[in-house]
Amino acid sequence: MKRILRLFTIKTKLEVFMITFALGLGAVKRGQEYLVQYPGNIGKLFFLLCTGAVFIAAAKMLQAVELDAAFGED
Repeated sequence: MKRILRLFTIKTKLEVFMITFALGLGAVKRGQEYLVQYPGNIGKLFFLLCTGAVFIAAAKMLQAVELDAAFGED
């Protein structure tokens, strides 16, 4: 069970960057759809909110990895 659980645990900054890249691709795709659905400033705002959420998530994941490295798992 621990080996399977390890697959869903983020341990390194490289893993965080790879996840952030994937999240960013999805956010940009969704933002492009918002630009089509909502033309004008509201579409641009939704696009920025989609991509901004990725930056916030990446910062939190990086912080968690650094704290885990500093203080350990247990």
